Amino acid sequence: MDTLTAKSEATFAAIIDAAMAMAAADGIGKLSLGELAKRTGISKSGVFSRVGSLEALQEAVLDEYDRRFAAEIFLPSLQLPKGLPRLLAQVNAWSRRVAAEGLHNSCLYSAGAFEFDDQQGPLRDRLHRGVEAWRASLRKTILQAMELGHLRPDTDAGQLVYEIYSLVVGLIHDTRFLHDEQARRHMQRAFSRLISTYKSFNDLE
Repeated sequence: MDTLTAKSEATFAAIIDAAMAMAAADGIGKLSLGELAKRTGISKSGVFSRVGSLEALQEAVLDEYDRRFAAEIFLPSLQLPKGLPRLLAQVNAWSRRVAAEGLHNSCLYSAGAFEFDDQQGPLRDRLHRGVEAWRASLRKTILQAMELGHLRPDTDAGQLVYEIYSLVVGLIHDTRFLHDEQARRHMQRAFSRLISTYKSFNDLE
């Protein structure tokens, strides 16, 4: 990689980092190329030449969010046995992330879902695809747990995904809005109680 290419990639990474911070603080719908230029010290034309458009910037921010989320939540769980161990690890890491302090732990998808719930357009569609992709991943892990006998064979995977998602959204609300320091403990207890109702009798400890 030549010096010019490396510098260009570093500049692009800095733009995306700044844009992610703005999206976490104000919402992805509030991103602005002009404001981003001010915060990065790069000219607006310089920002535009690297990201192409506001829509492309929003897409790049969500792509980077997905990459970081996968690296922190999903990929580490692949080191564990398939099925319930992976599901427990994913939910634990997910809850730990959203309950941690700092804007870098804000969930762009949860915030975006409320921001764009009654709107139509490419950004809403992109947010929808991201949410559905993660839910599909959770469902796959649940199905593996069923196949391996960790969860009851009559488990409704879609229902369990819904219940897990509901717990995490509740955790985000109580952590971010109510600033409840006990929110994650409450969520973990609720999840333990929930998963115990789905556990296979053959897998009960």
